[in-house]
Amino acid sequence: MAGRIRREDIDELRARISIVDVVGAHVTLKTAGVGSMKGLCPFHDERSPSFHVRPTVGRYHCFGCGEDGDVFQFAMAMDHTSFTETVERFASQLGYTLHYEDGKPQEETSGRLRLLEASRAAEAYFREQLVTPAAALGQRFLGERGFDLAAAERFGVGFAPSSFESLKQHLRGRGFTEAELLGAGLLSEGQRGSYDRFRGRLIWPIRDVAGATVGFGARRLSDDDKGPKYLNSPETPIFRKSQVLYGLDLAKRDIARGHEAVVVEGYTDVMACHLAGVTTAVATCGTSFGVDHIKVLRRVLGDVSTTDTRSLGRVVFTFDPDEAGQKAAARTFAEEQRFAAQTFVAVPPGGLDPCDLRLERGDDAVRKLVQSPRPLFEFMLRRIVAEHDLETVEGRVAAMRRAAPVLQSIRDRALADGYTRTVAGWLGVTPEEVRSAVRQAGPRPAGTPDGAAGAHPPADVALKQLERDPASRLERDAMSALLQQPAVLGRELAVRGATAYIANPSLAVVRDGVLASLDAIDRPDFSEQVAQAVPSEIVPLVRTLAMAPIPQSTNEGVTAYVRGIVGSLVDRDILRRKAELLGSLQRIGPADPEGSKRLQEQLMELERERRSLRSE
Repeated sequence: MAGRIRREDIDELRARISIVDVVGAHVTLKTAGVGSMKGLCPFHDERSPSFHVRPTVGRYHCFGCGEDGDVFQFAMAMDHTSFTETVERFASQLGYTLHYEDGKPQEETSGRLRLLEASRAAEAYFREQLVTPAAALGQRFLGERGFDLAAAERFGVGFAPSSFESLKQHLRGRGFTEAELLGAGLLSEGQRGSYDRFRGRLIWPIRDVAGATVGFGARRLSDDDKGPKYLNSPETPIFRKSQVLYGLDLAKRDIARGHEAVVVEGYTDVMACHLAGVTTAVATCGTSFGVDHIKVLRRVLGDVSTTDTRSLGRVVFTFDPDEAGQKAAARTFAEEQRFAAQTFVAVPPGGLDPCDLRLERGDDAVRKLVQSPRPLFEFMLRRIVAEHDLETVEGRVAAMRRAAPVLQSIRDRALADGYTRTVAGWLGVTPEEVRSAVRQAGPRPAGTPDGAAGAHPPADVALKQLERDPASRLERDAMSALLQQPAVLGRELAVRGATAYIANPSLAVVRDGVLASLDAIDRPDFSEQVAQAVPSEIVPLVRTLAMAPIPQSTNEGVTAYVRGIVGSLVDRDILRRKAELLGSLQRIGPADPEGSKRLQEQLMELERERRSLRSE
């Protein structure tokens, strides 16, 4: 087995990889001042962005949950890979040859990477098979639904031959082991051994948000196939159906740009929407839309809480009007409050799904469907009212009580009041009767977002504790400036700031780390050098300060701010030293004229330093 990867190679890869690109595949990042970007944290559920990335430093930090690291640590957390696997994967993507400390050639130890490679090879094989005569049924299926081969190519659609071993033999010939193919969900295990899981079916590759193929969805084509209509990959180390949305790799940029996502029910619906111009469509993969899907989608949406609902994004769900579609709508509404975005329902006319709607009425009908949805609240309220007999008092009261929790959960109070009057009109009761039912429904469930409930704290506790008095805030901000912008300060001011008095014990240790690391002041990883110099219990504080946003939007503003805040710390230190010298001067008195003269000279030097500092 190969030894450890050489440190030089790790450092070289870290320098070559853009942390913004890697993080941006999972989080919608926006500029947060000079040299910093921010977005919703992928490590915990939040409504206001507290996750910051500093490209020049190559690190990320969440001021909500405290997660912190470099590009390798982020990829490890997102992909559940070991450090070695992560480095090897990046090296493979960049075509970079790694070297190991024992000089031996690399052995393949990256199990997850092998599963991804097997899935990618299987996708290529299925795509090749789609253009063969054996795939006539699959070609006809696509054609009957308005998809030509160009559309199939765009979405990576393929065909699995009817053979029990065609894929197995093909991939074994490419060097993959039977264990790897079973691990990737490409084979199934029977009494007589392993065999191809997908046979005689149309195949859709399921990709993660970064575009890596992690699983497959297979559609039955023949009545002779007694299996389910859709057969998906099983749960594997690389495929978790509750965390994957089909089409998100294609839709993520437009979702992030337009702050809108359209959630449909199937693979062909996603294809139809994208081909019709609705390029924000995604679908679940053999499971109901759930909490983990919401977390994934919110990060791409940049779904942030705000009191102005007009500035929120929107999520449009399409449900079939049948009973299954109604149940799906109810399940979705149960989790709707996890979105800050406004949620809507688009019910296709005539019971047509988006694929059939496009086929029968054209692309424009699909676009209009998405452009004119009904709010999910209205959809659910109408559904509740329709389930009751409004000709009886009992039916009207029951409907009002069922509607009350829905009304109570509406975040926008103006909208809630409007729906209260609407429901009252539907039921033939007064708005006050409905309001009374809403009050009796009790408080909103714990954990449902209302701008505060269930939200994670927006900033590190350590930083909040330093805001109790102006002196601590000055020390905190000056240490943050020293860690982030030492080159802007210049060596002289940086040294002076690093020798200034700090009252807060933890910040004093950070200052000592800065002073001990001044030889690395010109290095882009200066803050990391400081982190290595301080005790382990202070490292989180160093990294938090190194990622804290600087409240300026231009380079000129950053320069003025950084020099000003460190200058204020030095000015305060000069004032403290002057007070100490004046006290000493008073104690000496006329009995020691030489000592008095020295102290006066020191006072004059401090005053010159103070004037020089303020004139800069």
